[in-house]
Parts: sequence; C-alpha cells; structure tokens
Amino acid sequence: MAGQWKEVVRLRFKGARFRDHALDLSALAELSQFQKIVAETAKAMWHAAYPDRERLPGHFEERTRLCLRKIDKGSAVTPLEVWIEEPDEQELFEPEPEEVNQAIELAHEVFDAVERDAPLPERFPKHLISEYAKWGQSLAEDEEVELVPPGRQPARVSPRHRERLARFAATPYQDAAEVSGEVFEADVRQRRFQLWREDSTPVSVSFTDDQEEIVTSALKDHRSIRLLVKGRGEHAASGQLQRFVQVDSLDIVRPGATQFDTTASSIEDVLASIAAEVPKEEWDKLPADLTDDLDHYLYGTPRR
Repeated sequence: MAGQWKEVVRLRFKGARFRDHALDLSALAELSQFQKIVAETAKAMWHAAYPDRERLPGHFEERTRLCLRKIDKGSAVTPLEVWIEEPDEQELFEPEPEEVNQAIELAHEVFDAVERDAPLPERFPKHLISEYAKWGQSLAEDEEVELVPPGRQPARVSPRHRERLARFAATPYQDAAEVSGEVFEADVRQRRFQLWREDSTPVSVSFTDDQEEIVTSALKDHRSIRLLVKGRGEHAASGQLQRFVQVDSLDIVRPGATQFDTTASSIEDVLASIAAEVPKEEWDKLPADLTDDLDHYLYGTPRR
C-alpha cells in the first residue's frame, strides 16, 4: 500500500566519539533500547486508556516501529521515522499511529523531569522505570544523547542523568492494580486478608466493614471461588505488587463461569481487518448506490 515516511523524533549523540556525524556501532544498542522504551510506553498508555481491553489493536507493533534511514550532521543526529500508510476510500479509521507521538512525548517529559530533578509525570507507567534507566548505558562521562521531538527543546540523557533515574528505579511506587486469587486467611479485626495469586505469591489487601461479607465468603469457599480486587497498589522497584493501598472494588469470580472475553478483538478491529483484505479493485466494483439501495441488491426489491 502507498504511504510515506514521517519523522517523529531526533536523537542527537554528542561527544568526541560521534564527531563528523559518525555513529559508533556500540551506540546502536542505544537506538534499540530507545525503540523498546517507545514501544513499551505506547502499549502501557493504550492499556491505561482502554482498561477493559487486553488485546492490542491489529498491527499495533508495526505502527510503533521506529526506523533509521540516515545520519545527519551536527555531531551524530539520527532522525527516527515511522511508515504511514495512505488511507484509501475503504479505510474505516484514521491510520496515522498517534501512539508513537504520545509515547515519545511522555518519554521526553520523563527525561526532562530527571534533568530538573523533579518528580516523574503522574501518568508515567512506573513499571517501566527500569527500562528507562537502561538507556544510555554505553555513554562515557563526557557523552550524552539529546531527545528532540518536533517543536520541542531537547531532553538530555547522560551517565549523570541515569544515576538520578536509578534512584527512582530503586524506590517502591504506587500504581493501578487488578488481581484475582484465593483468600486463604483473613483478619476481621485488623480488616486485612491475604490474596494468593495463581503464581502462589500473596498480596496484602485491606477491606472495609461493608466488604467483610464478601471477604469471609471468599475465605469460606476459597476452593471454588476467586476474589477479584481492583484498586491502587504498592509495587516493589522490580514491578512486583506487594499490597493494596486503596481498594476500589471486590468481586467474587467463579472459575469456569462464562465471562466476557476481554482478549477478543473489538468489532472495529475485526471490520478494519476484513476491509484491509479486500483488494481495491474489488471495492471499485461495488455500485455507488449500494448503501441507499442495499435491499435491492440483496433481495431484488425496487430501488428507492
């Protein structure tokens, strides 16, 4: 399908090693790590925007894939681009991948905050801190990379900035959490119970007076039912959920019961996938009044 390249960000490598706009081969690892940061950030932001859907839209990974086609002057400047397919008349949705722009914008905010020694953005998916801290591992003390989205001032990454980010990576953090498991023990007086997940790791959960009946029922029938907990949890720096600091809902789930399949593709994605498989020349064969006179073409009724 026809399309065009679109520049979404520039990475400017600065230091004696990158003079004459030469990119040292060892620095290619930095491009690879930046690609991972953007891709994982885009996925996390999409899941945050659509919490009830588990499966990513079709071709999501292709739309977040960055490409390097040249190295510009000015130390070593690497313009990173994405391929944008041109929509045809049958496209149901806007094809331009805004996920990339949003992920790069958030990455820019993160590294800008690190440079100012300010708190990380609230919307930043904290479980990605360790991946962000890996960027710049090959840089010497006198080297840095500037992250420059279109129309923005550079955000810098250097060994000094990585040390600051490493402090965040070693600190527990709070983030949204959703876990189901068995209730094996509960302390009614302390209003706390242990939820054991499928991987046999426990999570401490506090509950209110109104939730006591649900918790005790889940404890009594723990062999046949599970408890689904949604709220905000405290995570270790590794990303492991340790305890819930806020419980928004407790719901009993019966294993084997028919549940809504959150992994199923949305009807929009299904229709878009079907439309993309039909050659353009076949679409061109459809009559111009198909929508207005659908019954005529399906059942032979008179035209309107």
